[in-house]
Amino acid sequence: MRYKNILQIDDDYDDCDFFLEALEEVSATASYTAIHNPVQALQKLVCNEIHPDVIFLDINMPVMNGMELLVEMNKKELTKDIPVIILSTSIPSDFQNKFQDLGAAGYYIKPNDFGTMKTILKNIV
Repeated sequence: MRYKNILQIDDDYDDCDFFLEALEEVSATASYTAIHNPVQALQKLVCNEIHPDVIFLDINMPVMNGMELLVEMNKKELTKDIPVIILSTSIPSDFQNKFQDLGAAGYYIKPNDFGTMKTILKNIV
């Protein structure tokens, strides 16, 4: 396993539950944290309260979207080197290049199929 401490930043509780169920199927040892508010997530990361090995980040969130959060994370010494994988219901094509420029480790459309989610996580985690 490449990543042991996984943080998901996503405002959709159902999507987080789905993600966790798939993660539990592919890894018995991964530690999982979900934070539903991106501003709170940034605060916890910058204050060194959480220590993820990888972050799964949604794009479409209120208050601060995933792109804005990624920009802010890149400004901070504590967070700029954490791998970030975009996992969102839609990823506009113009965002794909921006995410690459911001150093995102990858991007995926959120699958509705449990098997597909497990495959994505097996390949990453």
